[in-house]
Amino acid sequence: MIPGKELLFCALGGSGEIGMNVNLYGCQGKWLMVDLGMTFSGNEYPGVDLVFADLEFIENERENLLGIVLTHAHEDHIGAVPYFAEDLGVPLYATPFTARLVAAKLEEAGILDRVELIVIEGLETFQLGPFGVRYVPLAHSIAEGNALLIETPYGRIFHTGDWKLDDEPQIGTPATQAELTAIGDEGVLALVCDSTNVFNPEASGSEGEVYRGLLAEVKKHAGRRVLVTTFASNVARLQTLGDVARKTGRQLCVAGRSLDRMIQTGQACGYLKDLPDLVDPDTAMDLPRGDVLVVATGGQGEPRAALARITDGSHPIKLDKGDVVLFSSRQIPGNELQIGRIQNRLADAGIIIVTDRQSPIHVSGHPGRPELEALYGWLRPDILVPVHGEIRHMKEQARLGLASGIPKAIFQKNGDLVRLAPTQPGKFGEVRSGRLVLDGDIIAPADGEAIVMRRRIAFNGVVSVAADRKGHVEVSAVGLPLDEDYPAFVEEAKRDVAEALSRARKADRDGRAEAARLAARRAATRWSGKKPQVQVLLLED
Repeated sequence: MIPGKELLFCALGGSGEIGMNVNLYGCQGKWLMVDLGMTFSGNEYPGVDLVFADLEFIENERENLLGIVLTHAHEDHIGAVPYFAEDLGVPLYATPFTARLVAAKLEEAGILDRVELIVIEGLETFQLGPFGVRYVPLAHSIAEGNALLIETPYGRIFHTGDWKLDDEPQIGTPATQAELTAIGDEGVLALVCDSTNVFNPEASGSEGEVYRGLLAEVKKHAGRRVLVTTFASNVARLQTLGDVARKTGRQLCVAGRSLDRMIQTGQACGYLKDLPDLVDPDTAMDLPRGDVLVVATGGQGEPRAALARITDGSHPIKLDKGDVVLFSSRQIPGNELQIGRIQNRLADAGIIIVTDRQSPIHVSGHPGRPELEALYGWLRPDILVPVHGEIRHMKEQARLGLASGIPKAIFQKNGDLVRLAPTQPGKFGEVRSGRLVLDGDIIAPADGEAIVMRRRIAFNGVVSVAADRKGHVEVSAVGLPLDEDYPAFVEEAKRDVAEALSRARKADRDGRAEAARLAARRAATRWSGKKPQVQVLLLED
């Protein structure tokens, strides 16, 4: 679809879920993409780590796509870049910190020289066809979080990206109330806004508060080894922990490759310049227990991250009874079980656990209701378009916006085509949307046969049948709860399959295979109550 003399919005990812953000703006025959993110797989996709938005719609429109503007460097906003940027064939635009992390991804994928990456150094407007784009710095839980002010012939869009309000951000200088009010004074047609924390009745809090909370908490544990786990991307938190280490007379040690990468990237962009000199894990273990502060990845329970390896004894950093682990990160929905496993292992070892429920050692990077209401008042948009949330989050933000005086709120989800101007704003159509998965080295449909079959096998097991023309049959099964009954099941299944093939001897090959499949499955159901997948191999020679 080619946009006409109009202004359109369409999310291919991130509307109806938290993560996998891909947003499109259409105007005068051209499209602009904002962010190209991914999400991590859950149990619904066995054997899969990464999940992407299905970009078929914009891939078919690539000759009209002008570029991809990246708001910030979190994986749910840039994680799909190395997998799709080359095929889309348009320039990427990013501020310096984001650009360095994106360049590293492109280099790792071997396509750095085949993708144009344009670094936007200042806050001046750059033009992409009918779109004038300007970065507007906002506080978030990563360096260089930005909103986008997008100028079009039909009005201005304020696309928030991920954001919060923070009077003490520790890293960076976000736009002030006066600057945001000035943008509102010049007119905002549509506010496309993060919905993540809309149910939070309080403001998200300041990184300054976290600094004071972490300092007080670490001081409490004099003489103990203290480990803090946090998101590697939170450069402000790393700055805070460096300051806490210095104030408490501790040496700073980091454990986790993503932390090393983030520190290097941050320092290359002018951040973390006064971070204390780091000590390596071996040196840290030789220091008195109260003289070291360890920062480690793995607060979400990731099995290969540093904290998991520390708890299972396979990392140079060791924790003993009485040591302390501070979880300076929020619990991402879906990670509760694996976080619980890590915390249970720590507790079983006699290690003291402190989370943000016990001490003010973490704040969110997304706006609560007071922050949303403040932004509405400063920008005074004509239209609110909630994004970056599950259905319940976006519906609630639409209600909040209307109650706060915004004239129009448009609820939309992935694949909905929304016209913002010049006619009455609202949804007018749908395009293909969906999910793709990285399965091994292959990007495949999330609802494809391989994933569906794998899911069925995980729940019900699999039975394999081989038979030849002479009536010889072999049966094996994996994943059926038979244990000592397994040999008896195999013998009965072999007899059933042989009889079924005898009855179906005049049928064609497909008919004989289906007869064998049904016989084996019925036998498995009789013995186990399960309905497994059945594979049949007929040997015709």
